[in-house]
Parts: sequence; structure tokens; C-alpha cells
Amino acid sequence: MNFPPVKEQIDLLSRGAEDFVSQEELEQKLDIAAKTGKALRVKLGADPSRPDLHIGHAVVLRKLRQFQDLGHQAILIIGDFTASIGDPTGRNKTRPSITLEDAREYGHSYLDQASIILDIERLEVVHNSEWLNAMNFSEIINLSAQVTVAQMLERDDFSQRYKGGTPISVHEFLYPLAQAQDSVHLQADVELGGTDQLFNLLMGRELQKKQGQNPQIIITLPLLEGTDGHEKMSKSYDNYIGLSDPPSEMFGKVLSIPDNMIIKYLTLTTNLSMDVVKEIEVKLAAGKNPRDFKRLLGRELVAVYYDEASGKAAQDAFDNLFIKKEIPDEIPELHLGSGAHTLLSVLSESDLFASKGEIRRLIKQNAVSVEGEKIHDEYFSFDKSGEYVIQAGKRKFLRVIHA
Repeated sequence: MNFPPVKEQIDLLSRGAEDFVSQEELEQKLDIAAKTGKALRVKLGADPSRPDLHIGHAVVLRKLRQFQDLGHQAILIIGDFTASIGDPTGRNKTRPSITLEDAREYGHSYLDQASIILDIERLEVVHNSEWLNAMNFSEIINLSAQVTVAQMLERDDFSQRYKGGTPISVHEFLYPLAQAQDSVHLQADVELGGTDQLFNLLMGRELQKKQGQNPQIIITLPLLEGTDGHEKMSKSYDNYIGLSDPPSEMFGKVLSIPDNMIIKYLTLTTNLSMDVVKEIEVKLAAGKNPRDFKRLLGRELVAVYYDEASGKAAQDAFDNLFIKKEIPDEIPELHLGSGAHTLLSVLSESDLFASKGEIRRLIKQNAVSVEGEKIHDEYFSFDKSGEYVIQAGKRKFLRVIHA
């Protein structure tokens, strides 16, 4: 197997990475792979407790696909056994477990959706119940003896629960060990995960060392905030962009993200080169209109899951629906002086509304948009120069010209 140069691989694999334990060790493994022609075994575990995937899940799946594209062996673990324990990560109370049967059913749906990103033909898919369910009690005792209670309490969530008097079930201590045992069983060279999984991934390194294996490299990826810019992307928060969303919906959702999320989304969810992303970051810092870069982000995101033509078509459809067709030829104009102005103050100054209360009601009813983007915050700031069209309700329009 011929692999790209090590530096080229590192440049790609380090994109968006939060924790890298360690890059130097990965370079050594990649160098050995190049000399021997033997691909690295790259592990990603998924406890399929929720079968609906969105672009937040895709961040780590895309990293696994990058390893595939470089010629390495990707291993997707369907954590049917670990899902039945319940991952305690980030929990302030014991997480409800699910049955093996439910986990396997969710796993089929997870794999179907993950195939949008991964090359299924070159993917090794395993279920960790195959080896974890086969362990006898003596083997579990021996596994537990590898780690002390003090080490377990180094985990923030366990430590906080212990100090706060919140019960911790003994089986929760077994979760990191079970995940670590996956790495030992599969002899993983690399393990991927979200930043919230760092403790579990490090546990895999420790168990591998104790078993005489070359410890795995750890790469963690940031958890992606949803379109609200605050909460982690989740269907329950209704702030998600689904992997199977149609292009027009994908594009429209992107336009609603806060300006400060543009660079993170470009880095973690698109294939745009990092040189271009850095140029955009400089332009945003210099005061360029974020709207233009959100539109670019929307096109690039659609191109990842469909193609470039679909991205352009989604933008045109959005413009036709929300900008060109609904704005009358003659609408009032309001000129703003320099400095920041809030949405509430601008609409109040326009004299189009009876009171600030009416404006607040429209905002709460999701009936106010700026350049086609729904705005939910009355303190949304017009702090950059440019021209903006505001729509409130179905019939009121205002063109704002900011000096």
C-alpha cells in the first residue's frame, strides 16, 4: 500500500483536532506504515442510543473518512454492549441503559446514515458485544483490577457527583474499562472521539500499555454547537442540521447560525481548504459582512452531502423565496449612524410599529428576519456597515443602510 507523504497526512488529520495524544507518535506510526505498507487500524466507537444523525455527529465520522481516503483501515464499533451499560460521560446522574436488542436495531439505522460519509465497502464493522459479552466474571475482575478508584474519580463528572453526594453506580466505572477493552481487543493504532470522550480514550492507551501493546493515538474533535450557537447540536433542541436534510433546508439552516460560529463550521463541516478558511477569518475580523460567508458556508455544506450544483441551486432557491419575491419595489429606508444598533432600537426608530411591545411580540413569534434569516434576539446587533432588508410579519419591510 502506498500512502501519501507523512506531512501531507498530518496536515489533513490535524484539521479541527482538539486533543492529539500525540502528533509525534502518530508521525512515527505513519512512517512505519509507509515503510511496511501496513495500514493503521483506526477505531471509532458509537453507542447508537439515538438513530438520527446530524452534522454534529458527522464531525468525527468525517475524520474517520479522512483516514480511509489516506488508505488506512477504518473500524466502526457499534457499541451494542456499552450502550446497554449507558455512557456516564457528562451526566450528573446514572444514565438509563437500553437493551442489546434495541442497541442493535439502532445500530442498523446508525450504519445506514453513516454510509452517507463513510466508504462502507472499505469499513470494518464490529459489535463489541462479540467480545465483551463473552467475558466471564474472573476476566471482568481482572479487568477492573487494572484501574484504581482514585483514577476513576479523576474524571470530572464522577468527581463532581462524588463531591455532591450524587450516587455513582459501580457499573458506571465499568464503562470506560469496557471501551478501553475494545481498543485492546482490536489492537487499535488510533482512536477517534469527541472531546467529552478523552478520559475513556486515554483509558484505552493505559490498558494497551499494560497488555504490552503499542498504545493508540488519540484524536478528539470538538462538539459542534447547534444553529443557536449555544447548546450542543441536538434534535431535542431543534438546532440541528440533519445529514439527510434536503439542500434547500440545509442551506437555510446554515444562514441562521451566529456570526461567531462561521469559522468553526467551515473548519469542521466543509472541505474548504484551511488557507481559505484563514483568509475568511481575517476578513471577518476586518469587518466584512458575515452574511456573504454564511452563504459560502451553506453552499459548501450542501456540496459535501450532495454536489456543488445542488449548493448553488439551494442558494438560488433561497434567494428567490426569501429575498427577490417577497420584497416590494418600494419600501421605507432608515439610515443608521456609525456604531452598533439593536434590532429593537432600529425597528422602533422606523415608526412602522405602534410600540416596542408589538416588536417584541413579533420577534418572539419568529416573525422577524434580516436578509431572510429569522432573528430571535431583540438585541441582535447591526454593528457592521452595509445594507440590510428587515421583514416583520408578512407585510412590513424596512431597508436599513448602516454607515
